[in-house]
Amino acid sequence: MARYVVGDVQGCFDELQQLVQLINFNPLIDQLWFCGDLIARGPKSLETLQYVKSLGTSAITVLGNHDLNFLASIYGFGRIEADDQLAELQKAAELPALVDWLLQQPLIHYDAKDNLLLVHAGLSPEWDIPTALAAARQVELALSADPKLLFSQMYGNQPRLWQDADSDIAKMRFTINACTRMRYCEHNGALNLKEKGGISDNPSLIPWYEFWSDKSHPQIFFGHWAALLGHSPVADIHALDTGCVWGETLTCYCIESSQRYSVEGYKKRL
Repeated sequence: MARYVVGDVQGCFDELQQLVQLINFNPLIDQLWFCGDLIARGPKSLETLQYVKSLGTSAITVLGNHDLNFLASIYGFGRIEADDQLAELQKAAELPALVDWLLQQPLIHYDAKDNLLLVHAGLSPEWDIPTALAAARQVELALSADPKLLFSQMYGNQPRLWQDADSDIAKMRFTINACTRMRYCEHNGALNLKEKGGISDNPSLIPWYEFWSDKSHPQIFFGHWAALLGHSPVADIHALDTGCVWGETLTCYCIESSQRYSVEGYKKRL
């Protein structure tokens, strides 16, 4: 058995198929772990969801910001842009089943036996691992019980500190922002959700993973930050988004061999 952690696919189904062929993926004995953002921006979000869902227990995925935004749009919130290339998915006959399946996916997957953690964007510096898992579980329960209520309150950048979350909905908004949107934090651990791109030379901005360099943590696998091109300097924290949808590469990491595999990314046709 081999487990392969795959960076952000974002509807790049053809590239995903090339990658699984490259690694000789066998769904009878292997697993694919997806870092979230299965959909949006690439041309084949529908096919991507159909494929990952069809793998059953041979696939594990966490929710990314694009996945959540799409789900929110189903309930009348969020905003889908033409560049998201989601029209085919939106009109698919199996849309209700795919939405139901996506709503069941977690924010964090944690393998306690092997001490492995999968998340889309990252973990708040204020958390320890039990706190992160409990916070993610609260969101997952809300997605199952009343997704419309959660999505109606999901958007916004406040609170920026976990300690300032004074209600359940504030805690869930913070958790979603940390797990699916965060790249940088400030020196006190506050989330900065505006800065994007490569590593900033702004001394007040610290990549979230730097806060975990001197904290006990599992092996952490994350996506979301394409500008890193798969590089994280912190031991046992692995960046997997290598910008497939932007024409770079689609990458996976084999947990058993510690080896990376990549295929050429999606090239947009003008």
